[in-house]
Amino acid sequence: MLRKFFIFILCLAPWFLATLVPVDYNYYNDIILPWFAPPTIFYSIAWTIVYILIALTITMIIDSYKFKEIPMSYKITLLVNYLFNQSYTLVFFGLKNNFLGFVSCLGTLISCLFLVNETYNLKEKSRKYFIPYILLSTFAVILSFSIYILNL
Repeated sequence: MLRKFFIFILCLAPWFLATLVPVDYNYYNDIILPWFAPPTIFYSIAWTIVYILIALTITMIIDSYKFKEIPMSYKITLLVNYLFNQSYTLVFFGLKNNFLGFVSCLGTLISCLFLVNETYNLKEKSRKYFIPYILLSTFAVILSFSIYILNL
């Protein structure tokens, strides 16, 4: 049990690395936002839940397979998804680039869909944990595209 918890924490921690990078989070309040933009606290809560669910699925896969048995396609898809996901904070808040923020969100959504497929192939029951990620990523694409258009 302790081993599973330790693996879970190791799988969860990297998803919060982007929060350690110093960026201008006030930028979000300084731009024109669409009417459906939620308050900033929404993102902290929603992404924390999503990251916990992602870490849970990774932990379940690691618990079911030896690391060498996990297909390279899963590992690459997870890495690509992770990089797109983490790049958002850097490009949107760090570079203050709305277009790259949109590209990052779109890449996150597309790679998330591939990750769901890869996860389904390894642990069918765990795909349900990706539903909030798909929904949040879809919302992020719509929101980021709207922000890009409104701030041209």
